[in-house]
Amino acid sequence: MMNQLPVVTKNLIAINVLMFLALIVAEKHGIDLNGYLGLHLFLAEDFHLYQFVTYMFMHGGFTHLFFNMFALYMFGGLLERVWGSKRFLIYYFVAGVGAAIIQELVQYGYYSIYLSPYEYVRLPLDALVPMSQYLNMWNTVGASGAVYGILLAFAMMFPNERMFIIPIPFPIKAKYFVAIFCVLELLMGLSNNAGDNVAHFAHLGGMLFGFIIILYWRKNGKIGGPYV
Repeated sequence: MMNQLPVVTKNLIAINVLMFLALIVAEKHGIDLNGYLGLHLFLAEDFHLYQFVTYMFMHGGFTHLFFNMFALYMFGGLLERVWGSKRFLIYYFVAGVGAAIIQELVQYGYYSIYLSPYEYVRLPLDALVPMSQYLNMWNTVGASGAVYGILLAFAMMFPNERMFIIPIPFPIKAKYFVAIFCVLELLMGLSNNAGDNVAHFAHLGGMLFGFIIILYWRKNGKIGGPYV
C-alpha cells in the first residue's frame, strides 16, 4: 500500500516512523531525542529555532504516531494527487509551523498570567523546582498540527464527501466532521485541562494556518475546488 502513495506523503510517513525508531534506540543509550527536537517555549533554556520544524517529526508514543500517520495516509495522499507534491509539501509545513506558533503564543499567555510572578513551581509529587527547570519540561511533539491542517484541507476540498467515523453509526459529511472537531478542540483547550497532555490549540493552529493558505491560493487561482 505504501508503494501506491504519492512521493511526499510516503516519505513523510517514512521519516516519522524512522524518527520514532531513532527515539527508542536513543532512549536505550540515555539520550532524550524528544528533549532535543521537541518544541519548547521560547523562554526556556532548551528552546531552539529548529524545533519549529523538528517537533512535528517526533512523537510521544506508538499510539500517538499511529493515529497521526493513519490520518496522513488516509487524507494526505489524496490531497497530494490533487494539488501536486510541491504544493502539498508547502501546505504540510505551513500547517505544522503555524501550529507551533499558536502553541508558543498560548503557552506564553499561560506563563504570563499564571506563572511569571513565581520563581519556583510545585509539581504534583510535591517537589519544588525552579521556574527555568519547569519551563524546560514544556515540550510539544507530534505531527498533529500538520495533520489537523490536512483534515481541514480535505473538508474544504471535498466538503460533501461522506465519512464513516467510529463511534458515529452513520456517515457524516467531511465539512460537518471537521466542524465538530474544531468545536471539540476549542472547548477542550478552553477548559484548561492540562491533565490530558494534548496540545489542543496547536491542532487549531494547524487548521487556522491551513485555512488561511487555502484561501490565499484560491484567491490567486493556484488551486481549484471545492469538489462537491
